[in-house]
Amino acid sequence: MSDTKLTIRQMCDLFDVTPRTLRFYEAKELLFPERIGQKRLFTKRDQARMKLILRGKRFGFSLEDIRQLLALYHVGNNQNIQIKRTLKLANLRLQDMIERRDELNSAISDLKSQIAEGEAVLADVKAKQAAE
Repeated sequence: MSDTKLTIRQMCDLFDVTPRTLRFYEAKELLFPERIGQKRLFTKRDQARMKLILRGKRFGFSLEDIRQLLALYHVGNNQNIQIKRTLKLANLRLQDMIERRDELNSAISDLKSQIAEGEAVLADVKAKQAAE
């Protein structure tokens, strides 16, 4: 991350997002760029927040969850409150992801069985046609 303030274009390039995404996150009070007229300048803090926002989204956290976690950063107690809340949400999210993975693995297994049965039926039909 840069030591300097970044323009919206630089932020877009750095995080592979659109200007609309950055404005949306700003409207949702996730980012707080400095404004000089119409120009937005993103600080190191905004860059760090953006990294956390994208990580949270990747893990399936809602934007409201992310906003609340980021808001806890400045609450005293050496970020213990933020860390505890993050761990609680992360464990819930992990459990949900594991359950979805297990369901997906089961569906994949069932689909493979169905495909194998379909291929066997086709092979049987082909063999009967060849014997005629």
